[in-house]
Amino acid sequence: DGSGKAGRGPAMSLAFDENGRPFIIIQEQEKKQRLRGIDALKANIAAARAVSRTLRTSLGPKGMDKMLQSPDGDVTVTNDGATILKEMEVNHEIAKLMVELSKAQDDEVGDGTTGVVVLAGALLEQAEILLDKGIHPSRITEGFERAVDICLPVLDQISDTIDYASNDHEQMRKVAMTTLNSKIVHRMREELSKVCVDAILAVADMERKEVNLELIKLDGKVGGKLEDTVLVPGIVIDKDFSHPQMPKLVDDAKICILTCPFEPPKPKTKHKLEIETVEAYEAMQQAEKKYFNDMVERVKASGATLVVCQWGFDDEANYLLLKNELPAIRWVGGVEIELIAIATGGRIVPRFEEISSEKLGYAKRVREMAFGTTRDRMIVLEECASMKAVTIFVRGGNKMVVEEAKRSLHDALCIVRNLVRDNRIVYGGGAAEVACSLAVSAAADSIPGQEQYGVRAFADALDAIPMALAENSGLQPIETLSHVKAQQLRENNPRVGVNCMSMGTEDMKEQSVFEALQSKKQQLQHATQMVKMVLKIDDVIQPAQYE
Repeated sequence: DGSGKAGRGPAMSLAFDENGRPFIIIQEQEKKQRLRGIDALKANIAAARAVSRTLRTSLGPKGMDKMLQSPDGDVTVTNDGATILKEMEVNHEIAKLMVELSKAQDDEVGDGTTGVVVLAGALLEQAEILLDKGIHPSRITEGFERAVDICLPVLDQISDTIDYASNDHEQMRKVAMTTLNSKIVHRMREELSKVCVDAILAVADMERKEVNLELIKLDGKVGGKLEDTVLVPGIVIDKDFSHPQMPKLVDDAKICILTCPFEPPKPKTKHKLEIETVEAYEAMQQAEKKYFNDMVERVKASGATLVVCQWGFDDEANYLLLKNELPAIRWVGGVEIELIAIATGGRIVPRFEEISSEKLGYAKRVREMAFGTTRDRMIVLEECASMKAVTIFVRGGNKMVVEEAKRSLHDALCIVRNLVRDNRIVYGGGAAEVACSLAVSAAADSIPGQEQYGVRAFADALDAIPMALAENSGLQPIETLSHVKAQQLRENNPRVGVNCMSMGTEDMKEQSVFEALQSKKQQLQHATQMVKMVLKIDDVIQPAQYE
């Protein structure tokens, strides 16, 4: 029946029609690799676990940093899960899913990017053990989903509500400090957490409980030390005044924001202008001069005392501006122009004809800052009319520190923003995970059928986070974990966590290790969905590698 022919290779799927002629189902299939069934699951799980193993060591306050070199030789040193995975050039499809998982966490919550990947890896590890026992993947995922449904109410129950205002926003600062703890900047966490909270409160819309993070600009300059990081109540532009003799400080600045160049009009067509007599040439020069004078006069007449322009100036225009005592800033980027307009309440003027006094923005002071002995200057617009834009200005010893500090601050800002949205917190240090794990394993006994194994495996996977924390802090992981679990059960206290900082108490409330509730919930849901997706794949067909 032709089966002899078809038996050449197990991966070949040949079929024969009734006349015994073979016909092809999958094109060029000897060139394709194919993994099926349990092998595909195993391979995918192995890939995802490899990624999560990389991140496992960078979890927690004592976590290690990773140094990544990009193809063009830029070096990044970071502890932020999303950044690590973004910079790691991952080729495997499932590993790419892990990268997207941490990116989703980063976009949605901003923090907890390492934890979510470690959790997904642990879940897959547990799933592999169950697969070896012969449990069907979809039963495992059902068990996991049941477990998440058990976890979320538990998290709600153990969460605490913080109040914003008491004691100068101290509790908000503590949550920001927890986020900064695991980063390279943790020695400065007091000051930086204060900067973050102040920045968020400056731009937060408390009635709508909404924060627009675009109004907070993170800017950095290499030099100085981390302690010099400041919150500027306004906007910092990395430019200087267009003419060195312009005044370095403008008080009560009325700002004219232009997006048209200070240059004589160029004919748009490709015509050449032929001038035959000296008079004609002089007339042209006069016309140009008049054009410039008109421009500057227009700006001056509107009452502006500072010009911010998106394009360049002619030398002549520059000189005229100086002569008319109009300080000017040129080549300001589009994003910054918009920010300036939002902050100063000015309107962006596209043509000189449209300049009028009501379109001007206002800032209390505009000053130029100089740094050290270098020629680096920056301009700060302070106390703008609609005080809704702030800049966090980061300093640091080298580029890597500045970049990493910016990333850490971004995480902290996101977490404080989440607190404005939802001011409930859970306790960190693995306390929340252990509490969930205990609740899940207690509930597992009452669940009939094969899902029970899935639910129990979920409880074991939750233990991976406190174990990784303990491991990274140089403690005995298993011993520490069982100790924490026992103590939580004994005292019925969901605040007991891994004592990473060896501060004498295991109660995370006293150590003030807080995490936003929203962040923890997202972690569990994201990780479980991702694992569900991986376990659903049972056949992988790849094009073969090129010969």
